[in-house]
This record gives sequence, structure tokens and C-alpha cells, in this order.
Amino acid sequence: MGAGSWGTTFGKLLHDAGGEVVLWGRRPGVVEAINERHENTDYLPGIVLPEGMLATLDPAEALHGADFVALAVPAQTLRANLAAWVPHLPSGAVMVSLMKGVEDGTTLRMSEVVREVADVPQERVAVFCGPNLAREIASGEPGAAVAACADEDAARRLQAATMTPYFRSYTSTDVIGCELGGAVKNIVALCVGMSVGLGFGASTQAVLMTRGLAEITRLGVAMGADEHTFAGLAGMGDLVGTCMSPLSRNRTFGENLGRGMTLEQVISVTKQTAEGVKSAEAVMELARKHNVEMPITEAVTEVLHHGTPIKEAAVSLISRAPKAERYGV
Repeated sequence: MGAGSWGTTFGKLLHDAGGEVVLWGRRPGVVEAINERHENTDYLPGIVLPEGMLATLDPAEALHGADFVALAVPAQTLRANLAAWVPHLPSGAVMVSLMKGVEDGTTLRMSEVVREVADVPQERVAVFCGPNLAREIASGEPGAAVAACADEDAARRLQAATMTPYFRSYTSTDVIGCELGGAVKNIVALCVGMSVGLGFGASTQAVLMTRGLAEITRLGVAMGADEHTFAGLAGMGDLVGTCMSPLSRNRTFGENLGRGMTLEQVISVTKQTAEGVKSAEAVMELARKHNVEMPITEAVTEVLHHGTPIKEAAVSLISRAPKAERYGV
């Protein structure tokens, strides 16, 4: 449900793994291109899609008889979209969140929004996360991800549905950890991008990623996640991929800010959603609620939503009083 770059890529992955796939999109031109040209010309130009992968504008047609319902809309639009789709959801289908954000205003994780709106138990809500840059996976480059669900059997079924010769899936029951890893790494990537835009090098980027991972882990543990999750694909793996790749929307967004563009200018030239921009304040609210220090997230939030100049935020971040933390973690 969603024909952007990652929704289309995940559909292709399911098809390559032997599944029957129907993709829902809201734009007639995108749907027509997928069905007639086997290409998502708006989001994945040049990538040949399987002829058997169909697209439709009709949510009921896309949802009919589905075993898995993969949700791939921008995080802040999930509630409204899902409410419209509820009457068409197949009973017993596993809802799979592909979104990496926290809902603004409620501070709910995406799986929590799904459970609330669709009125389904946690055993029927999974998340799929990892260092998955859409164009690379769609091109068949080797990749991997984590299929997480409170129900181990559901996680294994999602794993089986996404295993291909070029892609490997692992399972987990730590939904909280996987979701927070995916959501907060976008905010860290914005900060890394800003540092690149300011002209800083690899040492600065490494510091921000390491300290960013520490922030993610602190928040995750405070919210009941397994700290080991953040050393894996859903934590460090996703963080490194998003922070280092020029294909990353959040890193690119941050780079443009670091180079001197205003927030409004960057938004106007950004074709796809940079989830970290919308989720930053919600994550900061979670940090305050759980009494967790997240200085990088705080600095990014100040820049994005409170008008603090980037250089001022950088000075404030680096000049913080040191804590008694061993090994810099």
C-alpha cells in the first residue's frame, strides 16, 4: 500500500521471492507506468519491474485476499490512509510496517498506530527494517533486513516471503527496538548530512554516528527494547546505510541545510519524504517522557523546528559538559 520507491521495491522483493503482488498507488500516472511499462518512472526510473507485479488505484482490489499487507506511505499520513482501508482489510492478514517514523502529536510508533486504527492484536503486526536503500535493493544488489513481530511464527512467515538469491531476512521479536532504530537513525542522518554540508569530514561523521547509536540505544532500552537489537541490521546497519549514502533522503536533506539552504527551500526541492524531519519533535518528546538524554536529536530539532542556526547548534553540541561514559558509548 504505497507506490513510492520503497513500497515499489518491497513489492518487487516479494514477487522475486515467489509471491503474488498487487501494489496500490494514489497517482494514475505511476500506476499506469507500472502496469504498461513495468517501470516506476517517478520513483525508480530505469529499474525494470516484474511483468507479474500489478498496480491499481483501488485499495479494495489491492487488499483482496492478501496474506500480508505492507504499509509504505509517509509515516504522518498512515492514520488517515489506514482508516480508509480498514473496511477492506482481509481478516487474518499480517500488517507489515515499512515506515520509519514516530507519529507527531501522539508519539506512537507505527505498529502502535496500526494496532489502534485497524484494531488488530500485536501478533498480526510486523515491521520490516534494515539498511535498505530502495534503488540498490531494486537493482538486485545484495541486501538484508529484519522481519520483526511479537509472534515468532508470523516473523518467520514474513522472512520466508522476502528471501531471494540476492536478499536475506532475519527474524526478531523486538518490535520496539527495530522501530526505534529505523525512526531515530533518520534524525542522526540529518545531522550527519548537515556536517557534510558544513564541510566536515569522516571523523566528524564517525563521531555523530557512534554517539547517535548511543542515543538510539538509550531510548530503546528505556522503552523496553533489547539493547542487542541496536548492534544489528535494524540498529547499526540501518544507521550506517542512511548516514553514509548519497541515496539517503535524510542525509541529503541535511546536506542541503548545511550548505546554506533554508528549511523551506530544501522542502521545495525534496521530492520524497525525509521522515526524520517530521519525526524529530516526536522523538524528542519520547526522550523527555522517558528521561533520556538525546543531544543530537535535540540539536536537530532546534535547527528544524525552532530556527536555531546550524553553526550555533553545532557549537552547542560539541561544547556540552562531558559525561562519565566509558569508551565513548
